[in-house]
Amino acid sequence: MALRTLSGVQSSGRLHLGNYYGAIREFVRMQHEGDALYFIANYHALTSVKDPLQARQLTFETALAYLALGLDPNKATLFRQSDIPEVTELYWILGSVVPMSNLERAHSYRDKIENRGITNPEFGLFAYPVLMAADILLYDSDVVPVGKDQKQHLEFTRDWATKFNVAYVTGYDPQDPTGEKSKKAGVFKLPVERTRDETAVVPGRDGQKMSKSYGNTIDLFAPDKEVEKQIKSVKTDSTPPESPKPTENQPLYDLLKVVLPPAAFADADKAWRTGGDPKTNGYGYFKGLLLDGYKQEFGAARQRYNELMKEPAEVERILKAGAEKARGYAAPVIKRVRDAVGL
Repeated sequence: MALRTLSGVQSSGRLHLGNYYGAIREFVRMQHEGDALYFIANYHALTSVKDPLQARQLTFETALAYLALGLDPNKATLFRQSDIPEVTELYWILGSVVPMSNLERAHSYRDKIENRGITNPEFGLFAYPVLMAADILLYDSDVVPVGKDQKQHLEFTRDWATKFNVAYVTGYDPQDPTGEKSKKAGVFKLPVERTRDETAVVPGRDGQKMSKSYGNTIDLFAPDKEVEKQIKSVKTDSTPPESPKPTENQPLYDLLKVVLPPAAFADADKAWRTGGDPKTNGYGYFKGLLLDGYKQEFGAARQRYNELMKEPAEVERILKAGAEKARGYAAPVIKRVRDAVGL
């Protein structure tokens, strides 16, 4: 039986290089490996996007980005989170077994409170991992691609699924989660992680992880002039053009390594480390290389994005078809859950 993969991206802002290299590139690869379900996390986005027109537009733009970057709706299932009513039902039922202490120590929540100045957090932010767990468990997912910052959420998901199985399946053995020996399979399948490549940690223009929350992105589908401005604003130090450049804590160097093809990066790396000609060894020259690499890598996708922008009815058809297929996967799971808890 083919493995079922599940993942998603929030529609909380324009997609950027970090989204592509940290997630979407792998999604495109994995659509050829089995059942692949990818959703636009527009419920999750409500914790930060409060304007309804903007929320709707960002959801549409996220769908365009998936498709423009190579997701094939004939191979993968693409849908909006909000088109699946079963996910909010499971969110509440699953929440009945989730310990508050887990949510209080969730990395995403602590980061918002301790590092991003949020002094009056809302319930949606606090309970974010429970909705994520419902997203994962609802479709009997086998594999979930995660970056390092999301591993805790998958660990929580497995822990809560196990706790639910123990509570509602008499004779369930956590050491035998598939029920191969005990003949007592759980209500929920326990998914496994697929940790993404180290290049998944893409630096932002300021050296922190690239994130919409930090406002340090290089966008995938912004206008040409805006992208050029973003690349030119990548943080550098005061090393003279003729001098060798440091490679540690240098977002420009790290971005070149991510974006450029291996042969082109090897040449850039040599020039970076040796210095010499002020015209070809200053930071401005390397930002030009990054812009050229960006255009080469994403030129075709940007053209496709603009074409899809003119076909909203076709994009909507793809999303509706994806939701119908995803609900087909969800139906037996939510039935097992409702039967187990007595609904």
